[in-house]
Amino acid sequence: MLHPECDVSPMREQLKQQMRHIADELQRSLDEMNDEDYCMLSQFDDIREAFRQVQAKAASFYLQCYLSAFTNNFMDLSICIQHLSERRHGALIVVQRNDPLDGILHSGIPMQANLSYPLLESVFYPGNPLHDGAVLIHSDRIVSAANVLPVSHVAVTGKKIGTRHRAAIGLAEQTDALILVVSEETGDASFAFKGKLHPLSGIDALVEEGMPQ
Repeated sequence: MLHPECDVSPMREQLKQQMRHIADELQRSLDEMNDEDYCMLSQFDDIREAFRQVQAKAASFYLQCYLSAFTNNFMDLSICIQHLSERRHGALIVVQRNDPLDGILHSGIPMQANLSYPLLESVFYPGNPLHDGAVLIHSDRIVSAANVLPVSHVAVTGKKIGTRHRAAIGLAEQTDALILVVSEETGDASFAFKGKLHPLSGIDALVEEGMPQ
């Protein structure tokens, strides 16, 4: 569930307004297609950017709502995911919420360290012995690394996903934990929650907005 302070109504209205704007632009393109002097290519670029902004805003808002009640270090997580995505360093980060994870995560190496993005990034640096497993975050602490998660065998329609993503979905099917994933093949970031995988677009925009001026 969302944090009680996360009122989704204003966000929904903002998203509706932006989507109506996109719909208007699409309709304008349709209306002008009969004009031989009209070229729609630049309009497609504008519409693509508008879609990107809508997706980024929605993803950032819901991610923050899902995590704000469970860690004060949301910005460290965001910066870490941004940096790992830019470098294409694969990562799997579990943020524990209400459900206990004992008996579901296996083979973790205890860390018990304060959560910070430089430390998280170092765990997932290629060649680090801990980088292949999942890091467990509880509140503002890195509890352990190199954890093994249950792997989902449910087919994801229209997507070919790797072991990290299947592990993220597997844990999200059994608990209310939120699991952040970075693909080492593409650098794409996503998160698994309640058994579903969601793209995490625009993490760079979220970091820029949240950084102190």
